[in-house]
Amino acid sequence: MSKRILVVLSEYGYWGEELIGPLETFDKAGYHVSFATPTGKRPVALPPSMDPDYIDPPLGRSVTTPEMAGKVRAIDTSARLDDPLDLSSWLPDRPYRSKPYFLRDWEAYNTRLEQIREQIASRYDALLIVGGSGPIVDLANNWRVHDLILAFRALDLPIAAECYGVTALAFARDQEDRVSIIRGKHVTGHCIEYDYKDGTGFMGTDFVIGPPPYPLEYILRDATGPDGAFHGNFGKTTSVIVDYPFITGRSTPDSYLTGEKVVEVLENGLRQWGFRAAD
Repeated sequence: MSKRILVVLSEYGYWGEELIGPLETFDKAGYHVSFATPTGKRPVALPPSMDPDYIDPPLGRSVTTPEMAGKVRAIDTSARLDDPLDLSSWLPDRPYRSKPYFLRDWEAYNTRLEQIREQIASRYDALLIVGGSGPIVDLANNWRVHDLILAFRALDLPIAAECYGVTALAFARDQEDRVSIIRGKHVTGHCIEYDYKDGTGFMGTDFVIGPPPYPLEYILRDATGPDGAFHGNFGKTTSVIVDYPFITGRSTPDSYLTGEKVVEVLENGLRQWGFRAAD
């Protein structure tokens, strides 16, 4: 039976290749891919990820080939991303404790999450969170996205994330202990040397800021704790880490490899790759 992948995208801009790389890999493997966004709006690619003449400031060179730019434009204008799953309609809203009927609301919230886990178990085999600057706005600290991640984790299903999408893994925490689910794990993500000093922008808004509002590397170093680790692999062309159930990719050049490792996890039972754990 064909594997089924749920791909979560920001509504404020995804980086084109970070969708294309895994998507082409999943398509080649014969997987069925479904898409989801926080409120059901159609996701759109960040313009620089469709522009082969755009020079990435930290790297001082283009990171998008003409061929890749064409692929991103093609999916951005196709019907494939139309009508994504609306996470705000599917997953419950976590109630404020100040609500007058908080206990009943909390019981209903947890009951709904149990139903969601059952639905995920019957519908999907893995989760992928695509990166770009958009996830900073509507994925990183989105409680519904956190609950989605926690549901996949509770079912022991693979969870992949790229670039700034990895932040959602760091912030996903059980409400009982508030400990990051990547504590004790080995992950990669957008390292500090790759962060912009200026010009971080988002789709659908004229809000353009300097550097990202938080340095992902520092968050991942803290979230993994003393028994895990962040692996930036700065100076190496690719950085993908598998520490089951997590598959994390650093940035754009790691997109295809991230998809390939998801396939290896699903087909061959891969559990660790890309790092050496301390003895």
